[in-house]
Amino acid sequence: LPYYIANLNIEYTYKQKTGNYAEFENLCFVDTLDNTGFNWVGKQGDLFGMSAENAVRIKKQNEKKISVVIGNPPYNAKQENYNFQNANRGYKEIDKRIKDTFIKHGKAQNQIVIYDMYTRFYRWAMDRLDENGIITMITNRSFIDGRAFDGFRKIAASEFNHIYIVDLGGDVRANPKLSGTKNNVFGIQTGVAIMFLVKKDNLYAAQTKKEFQELKRDFTIAEEPVIEYRSKKYYSVETTRISYTRRPEMDTIEDKLTWLSESKMENIDFEPITPDKNHNWINQSENSWDTLLNLIDKDVKSEKGEEAIFKQYSRGLETDRQEWCYDFDEVNLINKIKYLVSSYEKRRTSGIIENKIKWDRELDKFLKKNIEITFDKASLSKAIMRPYNKQFVYVNKFLNSLVYQWPQFIKDVSSKCISIPGLASPKDFHCLGSKYVIDLNCLPAGTQCLPLYRSSTLGERIDNITDWGLQQFTTHYKDKKITKENIFHYTYAVLHHPAYRKKYELNLKREFPRIPLYDDFYQWANWGKQLMDLHIGYEKAAPYQLERKETDTKETPKAKLKAIKESGVIILDDNTELHVIPSIAWDYKLGNRSALEWILDQYKEKKSGDPTIAEKFNTYKFADYKEQVIDLLQRVCTVSVETMKIVHAMPS
Repeated sequence: LPYYIANLNIEYTYKQKTGNYAEFENLCFVDTLDNTGFNWVGKQGDLFGMSAENAVRIKKQNEKKISVVIGNPPYNAKQENYNFQNANRGYKEIDKRIKDTFIKHGKAQNQIVIYDMYTRFYRWAMDRLDENGIITMITNRSFIDGRAFDGFRKIAASEFNHIYIVDLGGDVRANPKLSGTKNNVFGIQTGVAIMFLVKKDNLYAAQTKKEFQELKRDFTIAEEPVIEYRSKKYYSVETTRISYTRRPEMDTIEDKLTWLSESKMENIDFEPITPDKNHNWINQSENSWDTLLNLIDKDVKSEKGEEAIFKQYSRGLETDRQEWCYDFDEVNLINKIKYLVSSYEKRRTSGIIENKIKWDRELDKFLKKNIEITFDKASLSKAIMRPYNKQFVYVNKFLNSLVYQWPQFIKDVSSKCISIPGLASPKDFHCLGSKYVIDLNCLPAGTQCLPLYRSSTLGERIDNITDWGLQQFTTHYKDKKITKENIFHYTYAVLHHPAYRKKYELNLKREFPRIPLYDDFYQWANWGKQLMDLHIGYEKAAPYQLERKETDTKETPKAKLKAIKESGVIILDDNTELHVIPSIAWDYKLGNRSALEWILDQYKEKKSGDPTIAEKFNTYKFADYKEQVIDLLQRVCTVSVETMKIVHAMPS
């Protein structure tokens, strides 16, 4: 349909302008990302088998030089619901090009988002463009400052001579000050940007080996062709000029569209950008970050290196069916899992297809392999689903999307874990200790979990603090008595240090933490142990003496679960309030919410988006948990106050 509409629009516009109708013979009916036959890949197979005329058009176009590519490609890294069956399809050749360029030259730990549709179109356009030309696209703005896009930025700066970026902002998820979508040019929650990539063929030709060596000294060889010697091109990122402008974040859709329609490129006040060594274009930081110790590292994890404090780490448990695999009530959870298993087995054995359960890619794979799934009581466990929100969980490789390394982590009941946000978290840095399974979405951008111990396949305890890490501490402090558990607690304290979080704020948004070696090691280790004991033992903390007020006696009071921080009040429902909450308790935050607010949010009565859950298993009523929640709020209030006392004792 878009093909025919585009064709009609071109022909109609031509008729309007000239008064004559003429058929437009250059539009090709083909998936752009499949059409890679213009230079670096071979035959197209059956791609052109649709019609002889279409095949001729495509071949004719592929023989031409293209100097301008304009687009507004789709941008979505993954589908939200597998039942919709609308996942991005794979593009073998383009994805290989992305792997060989953007991925290869990036250093991010998790680069899956680089296969977003818009980056695929950028890769296609970069390969398709002539030696002189322009690419301009309006896309997701994540390429500007996303940690995972460092390789993309490096290659873009290396393959083009001039880059202009118009950052239109409007990223609702990254900026809590924005509400709704009134500040976004497309009325969506994802930030938007326009980028112009300009390529000019201006190679320095080296005639002799001496000339070549002299030119190489002038440029750091990387990816931009600046030198040609004996028919081979050599690359550098140092000749590219990058120009950047950003619209005010609070501008409305109308403000931004007006500016776009009235502004000319030559009149825009662009700011010149010099990328740093990590290929950051904006929000660059200058500090001692590079001298600190790596907390975790993917090469250490894969046994290709040893220079990190922790050996293994894992993303939080990814169930991909949260409402099915979690519940406050263990019996209700068991009933849900048994229903899920029964529905799966019904489809496996009888072929009857019904989408009454939450399907995902992994479950589909098991179905295709005809794998039988049964309910396993041993898979029942407890998890921190959100901060200070413990629920029963079903940890099982068949019914969770990805269990990662949790089976290794939870075998040792005495182990404990530090969880941190994933890369590119839009929230301020924070962390949380736990002795339970931690959900992927407990902390922003995909929780990463670092255990003190892990278990072998035989159940043997393995230290997760590396020998290399231990050596760095014992050597620096000249103290052989320092233990790996000391280091674990020291790390937890440092990650809570306000001055550390402020100084390295930009670094912590792009990379996993690095750890400085502060004076008075044992003081920090002691603070860390106190914090860890508070946070993993929050249910046993002494209840803070809050004042309970019964404001009404309604028989079926409506749940409110609302905090009035200025007054130190929590409204639980129509009948009950808690008063005299100390102001310092609200200061213990995990992201944008305090620990107390996380409890209030998670115990609210909510409508399920899953029709089967809503019909059969949505039994939760706040009234059933009211006294439990009051007790929990009192204990976490104590945890919050004591946490802030420790944090305030740290040097500023």
